[in-house]
Amino acid sequence: MAQAWRCKGLRWSASGPELAWDGGRRSALTWGKRVAFGVAEGGVRRCVGARGHACPVRAVVPGRSTGARCEECARLDRAHSVAADTIADDPRPYHVYLAWFGPGMTKVGITALERGSARLLEQGAVCFSWLGVGPLMAARRTEELLRAALRVPDRIPYGDKRAVRSALPASAVERAAEVADLHARAAALPGWPESLDREPCQPVDHAGVFGLADLPAAVGEVSGLVAGGAVSGRLVAAAGPDLHVETGGGVVVVDTRLMAGWELVPVSEDSELTLPVREFRSQDAGVQDELF
Repeated sequence: MAQAWRCKGLRWSASGPELAWDGGRRSALTWGKRVAFGVAEGGVRRCVGARGHACPVRAVVPGRSTGARCEECARLDRAHSVAADTIADDPRPYHVYLAWFGPGMTKVGITALERGSARLLEQGAVCFSWLGVGPLMAARRTEELLRAALRVPDRIPYGDKRAVRSALPASAVERAAEVADLHARAAALPGWPESLDREPCQPVDHAGVFGLADLPAAVGEVSGLVAGGAVSGRLVAAAGPDLHVETGGGVVVVDTRLMAGWELVPVSEDSELTLPVREFRSQDAGVQDELF
């Protein structure tokens, strides 16, 4: 019987995307690499725990949950989350950034200075620039200033990001244009916190890192893993938590957050995609039907 490894999702390192597994193992992913894995018959998905601790009851969680946590572990994770705005006394410095995911999709956000650009890779930001750096509450106030004055959101739905990845502007200059414009408008706003050190607009482009050049349009996305199901195909791109896998029926997006908590086993390279997939009926990512 093939050895099963419990998946912890996708991680971004200096060398690119890697699948993480319980026990500290990492599997590097490269373009053109064959991605082939399955869920054992009778397998169940278990909670991944919170804050580096295993779930005490190893709770079973739904296959379509991107959080992969039981209610109690999700509550614990939120209680220590900067993104959920539950921490006010974090002494670390924070970056404020503008991130672009496609035409008309630029967001403002914050990330701990020590994390560098890891947060931008995790979100699938095609282009970004820093706005400034300072204490957490100053970064929060700057984020709110941009939301209120310039109507810049702090979230972009993943479905919207996926819908445009294969139709992005060809040049890095074009991809950076909206970030540069918003950066200039933000810099002209009054009311910036004095404790936040501003930074110049220096766009960083991730299109090459993600493998988005000449990316074929995806025909759909895996909606969840199921016992006995499998994925097999050639990896053509990866952005944020998403793998773009070329299968016999076209490119399908696999959100690796749906893999977390499952024990996965190897399958033969000639296996077919047998997981439920939502078809992309149009460029509107919200208009979808079941394929299988």
